[in-house]
Amino acid sequence: MALLPSLLMALVLFSYGSGGSVACDLSLNHVLLSKENLKLLRQMSKISSSLCLEDRKDFRFPQATVDGSQVQEAQAISVLHEILQQTFKLLVTEHSAAAWNMTLLDLLCRALHRQLDDLDTCLVREMGEEGSALAMQGPTLALKRYFQGIRLYLKEKKYSDCAWEVVRVEVMRALSSTRPLHERLRNKNRDMESP
Repeated sequence: MALLPSLLMALVLFSYGSGGSVACDLSLNHVLLSKENLKLLRQMSKISSSLCLEDRKDFRFPQATVDGSQVQEAQAISVLHEILQQTFKLLVTEHSAAAWNMTLLDLLCRALHRQLDDLDTCLVREMGEEGSALAMQGPTLALKRYFQGIRLYLKEKKYSDCAWEVVRVEVMRALSSTRPLHERLRNKNRDMESP
């Protein structure tokens, strides 16, 4: 476990370019943290999903928001930020604390917070003052509606264990779907580094 912090520090140092600024290519760091987030979410399962089949719901994840070919480069960081921020908000509630193992929940929230901090820096750098206006448009607005639907579902189901299990699986799906955005950012950074 001590290897992970050392590896993350090495990745941060590696991401510094010759100009001394941090590149917005977060793919290596974020892929590591995203994999850890998914692992933690898998461990957080309290009951079998098969016991909650009647509680399943199609939350209509807005897949186009994370399709690497559909999202403009400037919006990719904003979309990643929105998914992580909405997931974080969902998990830091009183109801989620009652639903899951607090140690695992705390580790997951800390990892999400680290990713959000990194993305905040990139949002400012990539979008400047236009960032907040852009964040309220198109893909990020669709994501806000999607997560609002999840919150309404939990409330309707009175935050039952099965409702949280359904949401846990849905959040895993949402976080897993960010891979095309990571690829897009990685490709963007490679293009900038090539002669």
